Amino acid sequence: MSIRVVLVDDQTLVRTGFRLVLEETGDIEVVGEAADGSQALAVVARSQPDVVLMDVRMPGLNGIEATRRIRLGPHAARVIILTTFDLDEYVLAGLRAGASGFLLKDALAADLISAVRVVAAGEAVAAPSVTRRLIAHYLGRTPPRPETNARLAALTEREREVLTLVAQGLSNAEIAVALFVSESTVKTHLGRILAKLELRDRVQAVILGYECGLVEVGNDR
Repeated sequence: MSIRVVLVDDQTLVRTGFRLVLEETGDIEVVGEAADGSQALAVVARSQPDVVLMDVRMPGLNGIEATRRIRLGPHAARVIILTTFDLDEYVLAGLRAGASGFLLKDALAADLISAVRVVAAGEAVAAPSVTRRLIAHYLGRTPPRPETNARLAALTEREREVLTLVAQGLSNAEIAVALFVSESTVKTHLGRILAKLELRDRVQAVILGYECGLVEVGNDR
């Protein structure tokens, strides 16, 4: 079964380029296109895709609000934010709105294809170095919020350790080495963390880690 994708960007050439790349794969099908957020909502409702590639800076309804509405809608397609610059406050807003990650518009074709497949499989696109730097840049200058700190009380000591390492950008394999446990044990802990804290995926866990002060800017490793 192919992965169904909707492309949302106000530039026709960008959508055309992405379509050509994705439809060469054989397992990804572009089922719709939109030039702004309002069109995106209608196209998603009609075509029911698995993944939406969403630009944020568009006329009318922007990509952030469109992402929020899609994620809260009856067909909660997963969203990848498209951006021109990796350090962009719109990207963080998109992640908070429910996006599963972000991708630079000039990404290699292989990276675009990989991102779509990863997100369609239920994972998050969270390149540790860029995501960590982005979140540190926009969240690290504000003090931890008391309400987010209170949420951590639900975690065991080991789960808190795992969350801290996730926020630092470590992969499951790296966390397993750091804690001297198996990778499957790390996956189990992460699953429990997401459930207890009502987080959607790894990206939201990274954001919460910064909001709670588990990771400090300049000391994330």
